[in-house]
Amino acid sequence: MEWPACTDEYEKLLIRMSTPRVVIDNAVCSTATLVKVISTRRHGSLLDAIQVLIDLNLVIKKAYISSDGKWFMDVFHVTHQNGSKLIEESVLKYIEQSLGSIHNVRTSCTNGLTTLELSGTDRIGLLSEVFAVLADLQCDVVEAKVWTHNGRIASLIYVKDCNSGTTIEDSQKIKKIEVRLRNVLKGDNDIRSAKTSISMSVMHSERRLHQMMFADRDYERTPILKLTSDNTVVTVQNWAERGYSVVNVQCKDRIKLLFDVVCNLTDMEYVVFHATINTNSNQAYLEFYIRHKDGTPISSEPERQRVIQCLKASVERRASEGVQLELCTKDRKGLLAEVMRTFRENGLNVTRAEISTVDNMATNVFYVTDVIGNPADPKIIESVRQKIGSNNLEVKELPLIYHQKAESEDQAVGIGGAVLWSIGNLVRRNLYSLGLIKSCS
Repeated sequence: MEWPACTDEYEKLLIRMSTPRVVIDNAVCSTATLVKVISTRRHGSLLDAIQVLIDLNLVIKKAYISSDGKWFMDVFHVTHQNGSKLIEESVLKYIEQSLGSIHNVRTSCTNGLTTLELSGTDRIGLLSEVFAVLADLQCDVVEAKVWTHNGRIASLIYVKDCNSGTTIEDSQKIKKIEVRLRNVLKGDNDIRSAKTSISMSVMHSERRLHQMMFADRDYERTPILKLTSDNTVVTVQNWAERGYSVVNVQCKDRIKLLFDVVCNLTDMEYVVFHATINTNSNQAYLEFYIRHKDGTPISSEPERQRVIQCLKASVERRASEGVQLELCTKDRKGLLAEVMRTFRENGLNVTRAEISTVDNMATNVFYVTDVIGNPADPKIIESVRQKIGSNNLEVKELPLIYHQKAESEDQAVGIGGAVLWSIGNLVRRNLYSLGLIKSCS
């Protein structure tokens, strides 16, 4: 490392001490790549490290977090989504360089795009109205992320001017966009909670969505549509002797789960001192030892309940039982408005969306249900595909309930088969608990 001429030895020492040390090891574990980060303890540094990994769409199978004095040691067991280890030199180098500079202040640049932040009460057809307004106002949607939870919606939409292809800087046009979108979000009965804002830059988009939902207090609202059964278990207990609050989260495993939970702990001003994360088959088990930034544990029952509510919400916001549809086609003016209108006219509700445009090609992912939150009728899905273009719109993933239904039909071939299947499962569980067989994971 080359130092500027004006840097003295003391400054060099401070830089070396505060720069995280990163070690990537492919030899220790046969099933995952180990990524170790040793750094000074700083609020948010754990989240920054996890963010580097999830931005590469890597899977964190296990993690161990430990602090000693003013130092942190984070160990992550990571793989690609197909389960393979990380062997590409470019990926390994990027991880090492990015984790080695996580103490530097970083902001996400929108590359000349105008950022729209929208939040309010969700309703059927809302996104159709939003994108119709943007098309009418000559706004080209380049990227967007939309989350819905407990009857609330939060969205980040990155746009540029359709005519010039550049950032929207006209103050009158910006004001017009804000007013019209706010009127759409208000609807007939949501005057106070509808919020719109416009800026030229934004922080990490998914962290910002968590913050928007948290500020909107989605965690304490009653859902209009109940999309999933409540299978997330969160417990919070105090370990008085050590001065920690111990948080346990057990839920269905999925990509970016650890990021979602740590993001909310960080934004609630808690520091994670120790943690253990394990995934087993389709389940995730997360344990955190936390304190407030001032070093105190959770001090009251209302606070404990609030942490439980907030962490459940952090898990549920990204989860979706809807049918996953992927639209891949050449981008054109008004494309999103047309697609959303087709969804609405056919009784499909969009619960989550990720929209991106690269090299004039639109790649958009939508999660859809029927109007009351139940799985959409396959016949309606097929009808929508024909209207939009069956070669352009594909069904990428079915919700869990479809798989459960198929399994129940397979098991209905005979009582004897079902009994044998149950006995086999019981035997396997007993053998695993006795240590006589290993888990498939």
